[in-house]
Amino acid sequence: MSNEMKLENMSLHPLGTAAAPEQELMCIFGTGDLGRVLGQRLLHCGYRVVYGSRRPHSCGPLPQGAQVMSHASAAQSASLVFICLHRQHYEFLEPLAPVLKGKVLVDVSNNRKKNLYPETNAEYLQRLTPEAYVVKGFNTLSAWALQNGPCDASRQVYLCGNSGAAKHAVSDVATRLGFSVVDRGSLTAAGELEDLTLQFFPEWRLPLHLAVCLCAFFFFYTLTRDVIYAYVVQKKDTSFRIMVSLANQVFPIVSLIMLALCYLPGILAAFFQLYRGTKYRRFPDWLDRWMLCRKQLGLLALGFAFLHVLYTLIIPIRYYVQYKRGAYIISQVMENKTDPFMNISAWRFDSYYSVGILGFGLFVLLGITSLPSVSNALSWREFSFVQSKLGHVTLLLCTLHTYLYGWDRFLNPSTYRWFTPPGFMLSLVVPSVVLLLKLLLLIPCVDRSLTRIRQGWERTEPGDDGNKPLLT
Repeated sequence: MSNEMKLENMSLHPLGTAAAPEQELMCIFGTGDLGRVLGQRLLHCGYRVVYGSRRPHSCGPLPQGAQVMSHASAAQSASLVFICLHRQHYEFLEPLAPVLKGKVLVDVSNNRKKNLYPETNAEYLQRLTPEAYVVKGFNTLSAWALQNGPCDASRQVYLCGNSGAAKHAVSDVATRLGFSVVDRGSLTAAGELEDLTLQFFPEWRLPLHLAVCLCAFFFFYTLTRDVIYAYVVQKKDTSFRIMVSLANQVFPIVSLIMLALCYLPGILAAFFQLYRGTKYRRFPDWLDRWMLCRKQLGLLALGFAFLHVLYTLIIPIRYYVQYKRGAYIISQVMENKTDPFMNISAWRFDSYYSVGILGFGLFVLLGITSLPSVSNALSWREFSFVQSKLGHVTLLLCTLHTYLYGWDRFLNPSTYRWFTPPGFMLSLVVPSVVLLLKLLLLIPCVDRSLTRIRQGWERTEPGDDGNKPLLT
């Protein structure tokens, strides 16, 4: 019987038909944090664990119930070995190649930088032990994830290897530990798996760069209008406004623009489909990248909205506000006059606050439903209703909130300092365009055509005979 067939039988019946699966023995090379946590997890799931160490009698505390031996002795007693070591310590495995013959070696190592070595760690391990079955796996899990079990953020184990039976054996172990397995193909994909751990917020880069650029632009824009203008023209030092007032202008502006940018790519995609008359053509690359980062755009927008709410709550306790309020009351008393109650102003401010609260409440709902633990409990129709329909309602309420804030300032010449509009007016451009385009898509004839296209209908080109059939 060949080694591959033996391995296939081992993965299906580890200890034969008479032995219970929970008695299967796993070997771990390495007694570091990851090795100890992995052994503890294996023991909790019913496996027996033996550690291979160069210092069996002084390797530190290990999980209760685990054995520790020399590398050669430990490898002889198990058919599956986890290599929980750094690549620079792999040299000792070459003399052990005869002992590791026919064994499944699970390489869990990673590198600190990309392209640090001419070959991947898994391929290097395979070269040192040519008659073993090397599988790259478990390297995307941290010791914390192994200790606490599967969670929404780290419940997948990626595997790759040249032996299907070896991958099946490792997949059985990962499944029994409670993780879901993703097969990434042959061992040539090991580089991709090793690079996964080196990624640093890849899907957040564009949203973060956009947020930083918007914050920087509107900060200096409002600084010029509110602080520098007052110093140059009015000879007043209002630099204290930088800490709260300017921040409380920049944050809602950036939040509203980024919320609008979450829904603009979907609208542009709809117009692309209407123009092309089909849904079977790819969107431009820039639109694809934009649509893939909509969740991150929305979460950053929600973060800025939270900051706006917090800054707004502290306005009544600010020294400047208390001083202005006290000075106003004293002047009213000294002049023995009272401003009349204005019903229109009451309606305006109540509407302004009410719409803002409703918009922020729906905004929080959008953020909550984007969490994997919540979205996984929703059907696609429910998720689409919240993120699309309620999302556009949220954008409408937040935009209306800004319009109510502006009120009569749009027509007041004193608002345009140095002939520049205030920042909140600039923030209304993108959401207003998005809402207008969405309104155009809701026109019955346009909506009907778009629905047909998304159901598979294609517009016939000149020279085609008849309508193309619906594609399935």
